[in-house]
Amino acid sequence: MTKQVLMASVCAASALFFPAVVAAEDAPALQDLIIVTGRSLAADNLVNVTPDRAPLEGADTSRLLARVPGGARIANGELSGQFQYRGLTGERLNLRVDGQHFASGGPNLMDPPLHYAPMSLISQIVVDRGVSPVSSGPGLAGGANAVFKKMDYAAVDEVELGYDLTLGARSADESVSLGGMAGAATDKWRVNVIGAHEEGSNTSYPNGTIGGSAYERRVLGFASGVKFGRHEISLDVRRQEAGPAGNPPFPMDIRYLDSQFAKLGYAGGFDRFDVEAGVDLAGVEHAMNNFDLRPEPASPQRRESLTSAETRSAHTSVSFAQFDGRLTLGLDVASETHDVRIVNPANVNFFVDAIPGAKIDRFGGFAQWRGKRSALESELGLRIDHHSADVGDAAIGSALPAAPGMLAMNYNAADRNWDATGVDAVARFWTPEKNGLSWRATLAHKTKAPGYLERFGWMPLSASGGLADGNIYVGDLNLELEKAWLAEAGFDYFGGQFYARPTLFVRQIDNFVQGVPFDETVGVIDTPQEMIAAMSGDPTPLRFANVDARLYGFDADFGYDFEGPLRLDSVLSYVRGERRDTDDNLYRISPPSLSTSLTWDKDIWSASFEVRGVARQHDISASNSEAETPGYVLLNLLGEWTVKQGVHLSFGVENLLDQTYRDHLSGYNRNTDSDVAPGTRLPGAGRSAFLKLSVAS
Repeated sequence: MTKQVLMASVCAASALFFPAVVAAEDAPALQDLIIVTGRSLAADNLVNVTPDRAPLEGADTSRLLARVPGGARIANGELSGQFQYRGLTGERLNLRVDGQHFASGGPNLMDPPLHYAPMSLISQIVVDRGVSPVSSGPGLAGGANAVFKKMDYAAVDEVELGYDLTLGARSADESVSLGGMAGAATDKWRVNVIGAHEEGSNTSYPNGTIGGSAYERRVLGFASGVKFGRHEISLDVRRQEAGPAGNPPFPMDIRYLDSQFAKLGYAGGFDRFDVEAGVDLAGVEHAMNNFDLRPEPASPQRRESLTSAETRSAHTSVSFAQFDGRLTLGLDVASETHDVRIVNPANVNFFVDAIPGAKIDRFGGFAQWRGKRSALESELGLRIDHHSADVGDAAIGSALPAAPGMLAMNYNAADRNWDATGVDAVARFWTPEKNGLSWRATLAHKTKAPGYLERFGWMPLSASGGLADGNIYVGDLNLELEKAWLAEAGFDYFGGQFYARPTLFVRQIDNFVQGVPFDETVGVIDTPQEMIAAMSGDPTPLRFANVDARLYGFDADFGYDFEGPLRLDSVLSYVRGERRDTDDNLYRISPPSLSTSLTWDKDIWSASFEVRGVARQHDISASNSEAETPGYVLLNLLGEWTVKQGVHLSFGVENLLDQTYRDHLSGYNRNTDSDVAPGTRLPGAGRSAFLKLSVAS
């Protein structure tokens, strides 16, 4: 079997149950590619793949990313799942949607970046293996870019029409989804619209129903481009609305998430250099409350949080041949504003400006070179970012007691301005493929600025930046930049019938931001913060603080193509997180996992049987009162059929044995109108059948 045929088989298998295996062929050490679209891709640097093999596990795109080696998912609600990669999550990952960075709308991260990437609109997800290049922006680890379906330029000067539509249904939450793209193009211009509608009911599990887990989401957008010789101008605009949508592990649910996005781009080719530039805008208005999708509390306990976030950014870069390779020089700037106000709709005198007009600015520049010297290919990058942050004055209503007023007064008297400069450096090396084998290694130093909640959260709240663990947190104005040294090594091997891509990695992180006990007298209420937290039901609040951490582990994907139509594919992930400043473990690290699928693959149909095993997690954080979780094994069945050219049907049954299981990264239920007991970890969905039809032209 040739290398190209084997790689195509690997991609088909990976998209089937492990969808992030095949990378851009000219740089296999740098990226993975998840194929999601219903259209067959044969781009210049990609191996031909069998399209649309991803199972319909739900609306959240983070489920796909959780299947990459080193990946896991934090299940905070059907529309609020987060991606964890080698133990890191949230803003530490360099996540983009159609190439755009933007701030999420609320302090509990109910709308993480992948919330804005509905599955039916995504053509592919490009994953930065191990670490993101400096040209993609700051970030502590790897990242991913979810790319929207769009109409490509035609090959000739005649109008061509195209579409890429997906219709799906799933039994676990009685959900339906419809979305896709339709457009027209010539070799000089392109234009298309995108749209999606999704809705689902409460999710069922073997012992009942997870109350307050229903959801709705709608998207409408427009994309266009015009070419002038070697120059192109593009414009993309999009509006997305979500809600009502349940988030059982949070104290509130999504009432609405209304967002707008726009990006204007330019790419030009000149005789000696190429130029790229763009301006991006994003705005999110977000409301959440504790009474629409769960039993309404008594009037004094009704709460609604009104938040907003705006992101303005611009970037430009120039690239040219230099030093026997390609050198890219770039500048970028980003500015975010955040507001969080908590109210009681039944009492106009009850309000808390929890984040009063936070402003986060960054200005950065980078140099990145990629080329080949002797028998070694390299990507070398250096990035410098200047960060600054400030926040307005806190305010509270007259209906609140004296303790919050005292905290607000002390907060307003403190110096809330902050600035710092981060330096990132990335060196990636790999050998050209020889006899199916390519070695690779990465050394890097990466930095990350603390989030606005971690720094400016003056009021003790159940806002945790997406942890959804039931704890009350307080910010710290004195937080410093996170700084990580990382190294990894591995190889990619594609032999006659066998393939393997193992990686060993280690990350040494200084000033890692994590919740720690508020003070040394845990359980003794001797501060206003602890008094307020105790009144809200948590006498042992946590404080965001800088600690020293270490993450290390091993992950791999591997498989074997038997003679005939039978194929075996597996993904293994192991990560260990430790505190270096004390004898403890890092908080909420995914347990080891192994997934294996056996596939019978024919010309127009295939059938797969998957076994997914997750180990017990006993390496837990004592200082965060983290609980252990038992391991579990799930069985899944999947079939797919190419009905005819451009028409593809996939179907299957997940959790075949209807097992009750709980992921270690899942939050704890806080909705009392549920078959899940309050305060217990939320279970995964029970036995669920799905059907997905894709039509493309």
